[in-house]
Amino acid sequence: MLRNGESVTVAVLGLGEAGSLIARDLVRGGCAVRGWDPDLHGDLSEIPVAASFAAAVDGAQIVLSVNWAIVALDVARDALPLLRPGCIYADLNTAGPALKRELAAIVAPSGARFVDVAMMSPVPPLGIRVPMFLAGDGAAELAEFLRPLGTPLEIVGTLPGEAAARKLTRSVFFKGMSGAVCEALEAARAAGVEDWLRSDITKTFVGADETLLDRIVEGTHKHAKRRAHEMRDAGDLLDTLGVPATITRATTQSLERIVEEQQTSG
Repeated sequence: MLRNGESVTVAVLGLGEAGSLIARDLVRGGCAVRGWDPDLHGDLSEIPVAASFAAAVDGAQIVLSVNWAIVALDVARDALPLLRPGCIYADLNTAGPALKRELAAIVAPSGARFVDVAMMSPVPPLGIRVPMFLAGDGAAELAEFLRPLGTPLEIVGTLPGEAAARKLTRSVFFKGMSGAVCEALEAARAAGVEDWLRSDITKTFVGADETLLDRIVEGTHKHAKRRAHEMRDAGDLLDTLGVPATITRATTQSLERIVEEQQTSG
């Protein structure tokens, strides 16, 4: 990929499963990639690995941090003296809005533009074509860079954390649903009815339409008291089966909270 007749220089910090796929796709897209990871492992074929962190970041036009959120602050602090006005520093880690804002504040004195990036699907096997939400003062420029590479993206705000908030609220739904499905299937397996429950869950997904969400929300509030009793019984069943009832008990507590709120407001 060319900008002003020259390849765009991109530092990819973190060459784990996600970072290595993104870096490789950037190389194939014509970018001048400098990869860096203090613990090199896995398939790094085609990825130019810099001699040091500083060698990766210094002079890069775009810096992509694809690390664990627990080290994101350290990475940004280490990058700060190497960043230049006008470059882009994008954080692709899954983290909360507060951390994204803190990262933007760390980067700001350099004059670099910050982008909060939320990758909305697993990176393998999509690589750079993983759907992304972007937010921050560098979002528009990063979007201009990514679109020709085939990245499905949407700019969702100008403030760091706005992309992260969307991803994490969706995670409450999707990861919570996944946990509930796994717990239900484990219980069904212990009860000898796993095949039936798998089929029933599949039918629910296949038959879903745009009215399902409203039915779930309305039904939950309308029948919260009865459903709380039902889920307490479900928790007792899982105890009998020897299956941890983590999601089941959390659901019971959520329904009981709704009942208390209804009684208070009524």
